[in-house]
Amino acid sequence: MIAILDFGSQYTKIIARKIRESKVYCEVLPHTVSLSSLKEKHVKGIILSGGPNSVYEEDAPVCDQAIFNSDIPLFGICYGMQLIAKYFGGEITAGKSKEYGHANLYIDNNFNLFQGLWLEMTIWMSHGDSVIRMPDNFQRIGHTETCSIAAMCWPEKKIYGVQFHPEVSHTHKGKEILDNFIFSICRCEQNWTPASFIKTAISNINKEVKHEKVLCALSGGVDSTTVAALLKKAIGKRLTCMFIDQGFMRKNEGSKIKTLFENEFNIDLIYIDAVDRFHTKVEGVTDPEEKRKKIGEEFIRVFEEESKKLAGDYTFLAQGTLYPDVIESAVGDVSKTAVTIKSHHNVGGLPEDIDFKIIEPLRMLFKDEVRQVGIQLGLPEELVFRHPFPGPGLAIRIIGEITKERVETLQIADAILMEEIKAAGLYRKLWQIFAVLLPIKSVGVQGDKRTYSNVCAIRAVNSDDAMTANWTHLPYEILEKVSSRIINEVPNINRVVYDISSKPPSTIEWE
Repeated sequence: MIAILDFGSQYTKIIARKIRESKVYCEVLPHTVSLSSLKEKHVKGIILSGGPNSVYEEDAPVCDQAIFNSDIPLFGICYGMQLIAKYFGGEITAGKSKEYGHANLYIDNNFNLFQGLWLEMTIWMSHGDSVIRMPDNFQRIGHTETCSIAAMCWPEKKIYGVQFHPEVSHTHKGKEILDNFIFSICRCEQNWTPASFIKTAISNINKEVKHEKVLCALSGGVDSTTVAALLKKAIGKRLTCMFIDQGFMRKNEGSKIKTLFENEFNIDLIYIDAVDRFHTKVEGVTDPEEKRKKIGEEFIRVFEEESKKLAGDYTFLAQGTLYPDVIESAVGDVSKTAVTIKSHHNVGGLPEDIDFKIIEPLRMLFKDEVRQVGIQLGLPEELVFRHPFPGPGLAIRIIGEITKERVETLQIADAILMEEIKAAGLYRKLWQIFAVLLPIKSVGVQGDKRTYSNVCAIRAVNSDDAMTANWTHLPYEILEKVSSRIINEVPNINRVVYDISSKPPSTIEWE
């Protein structure tokens, strides 16, 4: 395993994603983790991430000092390199201005970290401070025209540092640099596969659950379905799945899910109609964080109440929580320096007083890894490759107040969008596409009459891991057809717009 200590960089999770791609398991851990804890995890290499701080700031985050003197290979990126330099007696200075963008790296020594790479390559810089004097025993292995020490190492101690970011796609051969560290230096093996994950997950589930019963929160998406398939394989008939129709699903989604799981998957499914209850809970609520938390709490309360009606005690509640959910919610097992982007209903939106023990077998996986696991478990591709759909459903795709009328309006618009995208053969080519109902109205002319109606936005993105995403260039003729149908077939919409923002700076969902 590779441990990535997070100092607050916006790129930290991309490091993890790149290493996982090489079939090596890794985890993002708080920078405060102790060396003893890392050794208990049998860590074979440690990466110190970048971060927004200066190493000379009074409250600058630092790692356990024992890490620098351990026999575990160490790789510092940006701020991580500066920490290494400071600890061993080097000198760091604040740059006159931040260096942000492409630069040419000139490799002074292409052994170990730069093995097999060209002597000149394009890299991505994002830093203010720089190392201007290396500690004793270190040698320079790379520089740029503006950064005299862009890479350094102490080869005998297997300590390396780079001022640039090899994890981002803007750095040419950045993946090869990371591979050199994890394979040539750390001697990791490529044993992180869907099959190995399933074997380990089943073992962990049985250790945690023992002989207890598990209630699985089923939404019908790939995450919760994969959890259900995994739990069924692990504990068999001690698993019961519950689907709560909160009224914010896509058009006719509730009945479709009920039929699918009962008839095709042979999984015990309890269907709960809680539409009125959830609408009452969010009545008048417009703040997106409050929406998520109210919906998250209500899910738990319904599960608690309904589980008491079942025969036998249900100790555990299983959820399809993923790594990006944990990261964006900035909960306890990520860096203390992390910022909460949004509280996912199943993570940051959970109430403190819960009658269940929460079990989350997919908590450390990215979305594409979940899909690989789903295929390995024998789930149909149609389900595995469904686009992500948020737990709070259309409630967070309706900006502003939620009413049954506004939900119905968005359901019809979304159904039209999906119908046209699938007809055009584009569904599998997109990471996610959906409609959003905006809290504004605009003037229109329909049937020679003035209208003053709702505005609908279309959002389409492509991504590998949901941590970053680019807006998709859909053909104009498809957008035109979707817009025409929505305006003509949905009574309360007279204008359609297309969202062309990427993540970051935007998020994928609007709320």
